[in-house]
Amino acid sequence: MKLSVLDLVPVIAPADAGAAYEQAVMLARQAEKWGYSRYWVAEHHDMPALACTAPEVFLAHVGARTERIRIGSGALLLPHYTPMKVAESFHMLAALYPGRIDLGIGRAPGGSANAAIALSGNFLENVRQLPETLKSLMALLEGRFECEGQPVTARPVPPTAPEVWMLGTNIKSAALAAEHGTGYVFGQFMSDSDAVEVVRGYRENFVPSAQGQVPRVIIAVGVVCADSEEEALGLAAGMPWLQGAESQPQPQPQRRMLIGTVASVYEQLERMARDCEVDEFLLVTPIANYERRLRSYELISSIIS
Repeated sequence: MKLSVLDLVPVIAPADAGAAYEQAVMLARQAEKWGYSRYWVAEHHDMPALACTAPEVFLAHVGARTERIRIGSGALLLPHYTPMKVAESFHMLAALYPGRIDLGIGRAPGGSANAAIALSGNFLENVRQLPETLKSLMALLEGRFECEGQPVTARPVPPTAPEVWMLGTNIKSAALAAEHGTGYVFGQFMSDSDAVEVVRGYRENFVPSAQGQVPRVIIAVGVVCADSEEEALGLAAGMPWLQGAESQPQPQPQRRMLIGTVASVYEQLERMARDCEVDEFLLVTPIANYERRLRSYELISSIIS
């Protein structure tokens, strides 16, 4: 089983943003040591508790402090940006860190309505145009983009192109990933949709492309792991967006965390892997304590194969 890290780069009091970045780098370095496949950071805006507003900037820093682990965005919020700027930024990262860069794309605002307006204007219109924006981005990443009949290249052209993944929580995002032949990450930890149904739809509609000839799926799940069930449940308590979380797996697709010891978390991941026919999970661990968050990832790393 492959495991990867999704870091929201939390600012946990009394830390400030600078301290949060150092904790994030520590997590990335330890994840590399423990055998995790990827370290991804999420994008958020005007949220005091989350420090990563520009994944491409922070990834440049993380890349310089790590050696082998793949690094990427989970996700870069494409409606806010022009395709050319995104392609140039991630081509530059791929030139700096060849064979290690993932471009995970999302369509959420990443903050309040006012923050979205301040960042990119009419966000809803940008979302409506997302299919065309995504087409342009893929053309730029694959070296086949034209503007007014003339070729335009997103430079630098890296020796190894970034891997492109579409992130989402429903069949719409799965359909976009399938149409463009990208990998797909289903955000189970923030979705009430049926992962099995969404992933099946992606596979059935997948169109081979320069990005890949076969479907590739990662499930993003929330995990709190500790040395005992009681400690894990205690760490999960008080997380307002985790209401309804339980230590045992449930048959209904709901917004839940996997909470427990290594053995119980592994059992739940194995069940999900069988149901969705996946072999990689992206783990987000929103424990409000840096040391215990790191310990959770360390414990879970024992099941990496």
